[in-house]
Amino acid sequence: MDAEHVNEVVEIRLTYRYTAEHPWVVQAVSGFLSAYFMEKPGFRVQRHFDEVESGMHVWVCDVPPDMKVLTLLKRLQADIPPCTYREESTSPGPRHYVIDTKAPTPPVE
Repeated sequence: MDAEHVNEVVEIRLTYRYTAEHPWVVQAVSGFLSAYFMEKPGFRVQRHFDEVESGMHVWVCDVPPDMKVLTLLKRLQADIPPCTYREESTSPGPRHYVIDTKAPTPPVE
């Protein structure tokens, strides 16, 4: 397989604090990612699980090389309560995008 066509694994995470304040948001993110799968060829959710140690909900996603994750987050931000998000890189491992509650994040442009 050509290296430029290999999908990247990315994790989208919701903090315990955010899901405690907005319990319905877990279902909203799952629904949003399911719809995004139908819209964007090559994108898919490998799995969704609760991380016991941190209390986070985690979606492990395959992302095509030409897809911008920040665009996905911008669209998701319109469907969920005000949040902040940050990108975290773990070495080795996939990039993580952590969604948390605090001051609202300005829209991504």
